[in-house]
Amino acid sequence: MSRADHMDVAAYALGVLDEHDTERFEEHLATCWACAAELETMVPVVGMLSGIDGETMTALEQTQTDPALLDRTLVAVRAHRRKTRFRQLLATAAAVVVFGGLTGVGFASVTEDSAPDVGALPTTSAPASPPVTRPGQPGDPGVGGNPVEGKQRNVTDTTTGVVATFFVASKEFGTGVNFTLAKLPGPRVCRLVVVRKNNTSEIISTWSVPGGGYGTNTNPNRLTLAASTSTPTSEIKHFQVQSVDINGVASPLVTVTPA
Repeated sequence: MSRADHMDVAAYALGVLDEHDTERFEEHLATCWACAAELETMVPVVGMLSGIDGETMTALEQTQTDPALLDRTLVAVRAHRRKTRFRQLLATAAAVVVFGGLTGVGFASVTEDSAPDVGALPTTSAPASPPVTRPGQPGDPGVGGNPVEGKQRNVTDTTTGVVATFFVASKEFGTGVNFTLAKLPGPRVCRLVVVRKNNTSEIISTWSVPGGGYGTNTNPNRLTLAASTSTPTSEIKHFQVQSVDINGVASPLVTVTPA
């Protein structure tokens, strides 16, 4: 594979490659973990760029940029904005699959217990209904397939409107959790934090949300994820889904207390 193939990551993320170059790069991406990992890091940046209108970009760059190249970029950004967001999700999934296949491990994002910006205040959430009182909903873990291990908790946050279904299972290694989210608008970057009873905390999963969100009118499909922590279930105070802005400031979306 030529060096040029490794240099097309940014152009692919912005959606400015033509159809032939796009197909060629996607074939390369399927076997190159380095490009897949680099593309994954660009997802938040491209998401922010997609929200900038063409007139603002022109005003900022008109004295520094080649007009012909700028015009082409603006047209591409407008025409391929939605297509690019979809590719970002595929690229992120490809990065995880390729990297996991090479190393034999899954992926999880974990920070030190003393991370100062993790401990956002708990949100006000509606009381969770007992597992036996709520039938499974399409998109919930285990619905239409094998049952999911763990105690089920269903929570709708009264402030943000985010709907969460959690299955929390005690394990020899600590705690496993499967969860779905709905009424989650995008675009945004989110993370799942486990807060312990001693008031320390740990990030155990991160992900990006496309413009259409999950479980919304635009995209009715719920987001389904799984994570784990070495913390025993008995020591967990609650789980919290947080939205993280471009400055790294976290805002709580929904808080779930284990049964």
